[in-house]
Amino acid sequence: MEHKVKDISLAKQGKLSIDWAESRMPVLMKVMEEFRKKQPFKGLTICAALHVTKETAVLMKTLKAGGATVVLAAANPLSTQDDVAAALVEEGIHVFAWTGQTSEEYYWCINKVLDFNPNITLDDGGDLVTAIHTKRKDLLKTLYGSQEETTTGVIRLRAMAKDGTLKVPVIAINDTPTKRMFDNVYGTGQSTIDGILRATNIMLAGKTFVVCGYGYCGGGVARRARGMDSDVVVTEVDPIKALQAAMDGYRVMPLKEAAKIGDVFLTITGDKDVIRKEHMELMKDGAIIANTGHFNVEISIPDLESLSKSKREIRKNVEEYTLKNGKKIYLLGKGRIINLVAAEGHPSDVMDMSFADQALCSEFLANNHKKLEPKVYDVPKEIDDRVARLKLESMEIKIDSLTEEQEKYLTDWKEGT
Repeated sequence: MEHKVKDISLAKQGKLSIDWAESRMPVLMKVMEEFRKKQPFKGLTICAALHVTKETAVLMKTLKAGGATVVLAAANPLSTQDDVAAALVEEGIHVFAWTGQTSEEYYWCINKVLDFNPNITLDDGGDLVTAIHTKRKDLLKTLYGSQEETTTGVIRLRAMAKDGTLKVPVIAINDTPTKRMFDNVYGTGQSTIDGILRATNIMLAGKTFVVCGYGYCGGGVARRARGMDSDVVVTEVDPIKALQAAMDGYRVMPLKEAAKIGDVFLTITGDKDVIRKEHMELMKDGAIIANTGHFNVEISIPDLESLSKSKREIRKNVEEYTLKNGKKIYLLGKGRIINLVAAEGHPSDVMDMSFADQALCSEFLANNHKKLEPKVYDVPKEIDDRVARLKLESMEIKIDSLTEEQEKYLTDWKEGT
């Protein structure tokens, strides 16, 4: 079993972590059992660049149960749970991931995964698809399609589709309701606060907590921060999202104003250079800055370095920058995705739906790739609805159904007032 992980002896602990995740992911476990019987991926290779967590492990086991050769790399140099990576190798999955990778090691792993000639890829940030379209174009002829589970990655892929460079069909897992309305909102909200607290152990009550970006993820974080009794401020560039934040009861202002009053700053936009030099110069002594967007570009670390006369790691995942003006700013997790660098990522309960979407969309690609064009597709509604119904069943929640008359009313224009 070809692999490269930090320490294979960690597999026993990793298996326990995976067992715990499986106990919280009833939808995906049901899909796994179906795949074991149907073998939809027999003879296929599925390659993934995802955060190597216990929840991802359950997805990888599900795909393998369906007959696939499964190969996994990390989607971030600092997000791998090394015990889980080791356990997956013992489950018969090729894993090339360890925490603390250099940039060179990270891209070595991406290319190592692609050496297995994937039929289907699963991305968290678009690195596999980007590498295939730029440096590994030979793989396009055997690639059925891909999936993308992040806002950042979908933005990149839609840009590729718009300028005509996308050569395979891609399913935007991120944009489907059973992912975006739950994983992004509740998962990101809880796990981001978890990461900040594990890194700092600060009291959030009474602090001014600045959320930069009010999409699904930013809204989830803002709600959780308010639940911890923080005074939440939102900064935005989109007038509709800014209006929504104001209607949701948050203070909304430009980042230059928020910089003067914030205690904790969080970027969550999918864009670069959100917090820059002009903001850092205005921050209070002791301000804490963190990012929970996919890439480590939302906080301009070069600007922070240029303003500083010294830095030190004062706690694990907390770097203290002493500015030339004497003030101190604390950067969490080197500006990388804090919920995975300092914590464990989203709870298994919510990833159950997102990864069930991915498993079922992998089956959809295997069965329908010849009919699909090279563009970005939504998750088929029947898959989204099925995942929601299975989750409701696992929670022992029942809902109503439409009568024949109601269904007719909703599809007939003839009956008026």
